[in-house]
Amino acid sequence: MQKSFLNFILLSALTLFIAGLSFAQKRDMPETDALVSHIDTTVKPGDDFFLYANGRWFKENPIPESEQSNGLWELIRDTINAQVRNICESSAELTGVEKGSNKQKIGDFFFSGMDSVTLNKKTFDDLQDDFARIDKIKDVKDIAKVAAYIRSVSGSPLFSFFVGQDDKISSKNAIFIYQGGLSLPDRNYYFDTDERTVMLREKFVQHVANMFILMGYDSMKAQQSAENMFKLETAIAKVSRKREDTRDPLKNYNKMSFEELTKSTSNIKWKEFMEGVGLRNVDTVVVGQPEFLKALNGYLNAFQISNWKNYLKYHLVRRLANYLDDKTFNESFSFYSTVMRGIPEPKPRWKRTVEQTNGSLGELIGQVYINEYLPKGTKEKLLEIGMAIKDVYGERIKALDWMSETTKQKALKKLSTIVMKVGYPDKWKDLSSMNVDRTSYVKNVMSANKWQFEYMVAKFGQPVDRTEWGMQPQTYNAYYNPSNNEIVVPGCNIIVPGYERKLADDALLYSIIGGSTFGHEITHGFDDQGSKYDENGNLNDWWTEEDRAKFTEKTKMVVKQFSEYIAVDTLHINGELTQGENIADIGGIMMGYEAFKKTQQYKSQEMIAGLNPDKRFFLGYALAWMVNERPEATANQVKSNEHSPAKFRVIGPLSDMSEFYKAFGIKEGDAMWRAESVRVKIW
Repeated sequence: MQKSFLNFILLSALTLFIAGLSFAQKRDMPETDALVSHIDTTVKPGDDFFLYANGRWFKENPIPESEQSNGLWELIRDTINAQVRNICESSAELTGVEKGSNKQKIGDFFFSGMDSVTLNKKTFDDLQDDFARIDKIKDVKDIAKVAAYIRSVSGSPLFSFFVGQDDKISSKNAIFIYQGGLSLPDRNYYFDTDERTVMLREKFVQHVANMFILMGYDSMKAQQSAENMFKLETAIAKVSRKREDTRDPLKNYNKMSFEELTKSTSNIKWKEFMEGVGLRNVDTVVVGQPEFLKALNGYLNAFQISNWKNYLKYHLVRRLANYLDDKTFNESFSFYSTVMRGIPEPKPRWKRTVEQTNGSLGELIGQVYINEYLPKGTKEKLLEIGMAIKDVYGERIKALDWMSETTKQKALKKLSTIVMKVGYPDKWKDLSSMNVDRTSYVKNVMSANKWQFEYMVAKFGQPVDRTEWGMQPQTYNAYYNPSNNEIVVPGCNIIVPGYERKLADDALLYSIIGGSTFGHEITHGFDDQGSKYDENGNLNDWWTEEDRAKFTEKTKMVVKQFSEYIAVDTLHINGELTQGENIADIGGIMMGYEAFKKTQQYKSQEMIAGLNPDKRFFLGYALAWMVNERPEATANQVKSNEHSPAKFRVIGPLSDMSEFYKAFGIKEGDAMWRAESVRVKIW
């Protein structure tokens, strides 16, 4: 993961119970071993280890109609959803609860989302004032004001705006302005000529027209407005950098004075925008892609005001459609879920509402969750595994044959200063100013969005709080933040597949939590992006030129390897776009394995369910990515996501490990076999 915390390394589990997991030293094995029961013996491990390890489970568990995929991710999400549902429902049933308390907010938020009768009566009633605000736009100043408002409660029109750590001065918060403003996931959706993408564009225009009809436009006006909006967004997409070209933090760091910004893009009324988001006396900003803003500056006059009004209305509603009436929800779902990701039907209302309550009020739910569901000893166990991986990393850096001693010492210093935040935060955010009641679901969501936005904006001019967390303890995810040089692993990551109230064996712990989580996230500190930040979290090239050149040659091998994989149809993985995550996967599993070799289970060569430690470790790693995905969802991921599809997060890294070849007898001629000269080994 990187600075935005937007990329996630999701893991999951088969039959799991978070409550009551035991961390006793004595291991009590489950009756049926998940690793063995999932193996598809009709597949050779050397041809497709992903299907060999998981294929039987896939055959026995087809993708539900309401999901884009099925596997461990979905199962662990359902486990956590069930627990959060208990928190939500019990809170909603309380009477006489204190106004402003955690359970009042949780209960009322959940109740408003479940009240379908009220939602369907209201349709767009709760957004009429916002529509009127847009209809009153007369000039570019008004566009800036309305864009600022929409950014605070819903989407992010025109461009991406946020406040965060200054890449070169990590102790300070800065204002960032990046390219953005598109409704489709990536610029290539507006230009690619393959059959699937052409179909998506046609469906998108019709979807936008349908949304305008729901807002009250007649069919002719709706169709024309949709076509004009698509032309506008196509122009924006044309001047947007390709996603793989936005990965270099040095190229994205273009600090300029506020005066310089306003003069170079005079049609974008920055004063009005900044005041609209609650900022005054702005001195400097960091611009990610200056050429994008210059082009947008011209578009504000080139396209009619009426086009911008329609564009802003759609961007307001697009991010709020899930919290409105059923017709609006179904129209949004039909395009963004069914057409784009191949999901035939929506999740049940309770599940959608639980997930949104958790998303909007996760900080409050987390405080209840750790007391009612998180097992004792979670922090200690996660820290134990994390430190084991960290120690191995230090040993590997010292032994590198391609890095100079000068750079090694700096790498070791950076490694030693990595902060590990595990389990849950020691202090919680104060959400007392957030207003939540039972009258309007969409207004509750907007209120939560506004609180989160204002919390972010308030950081400008303030010193960075390095104790802050970007996730909740019930979030099955993890991230590395280069500006803090920190790894954050929420408590529920302690869950391991197939175990009920038992501590899994170290082969699983060190492959899933050690390799896929800690090893992966530590490697992000030394991947093609993270390696450009020093031990203090500042964007600073601390490498010698020769070492950087050698490192770059190794990363080119990663790009080449993954670019050769075909994910779906004839669509290849974008090796440039995914290289950071691929580097982290390769490094993570190697570090997890080295740390596992130091455990008693490995040293004693303990056999479990007929599997030796090596086989259990590698099968455990495949289990961590046991995800069966619809082809539409895979295609969408390849075009717009920095992570390779799950299958290639298994076969890619393992194809580079000689220990894996030995464990499963991989030989030349097998599909996964790679000549030793092209096997990637960086860290």
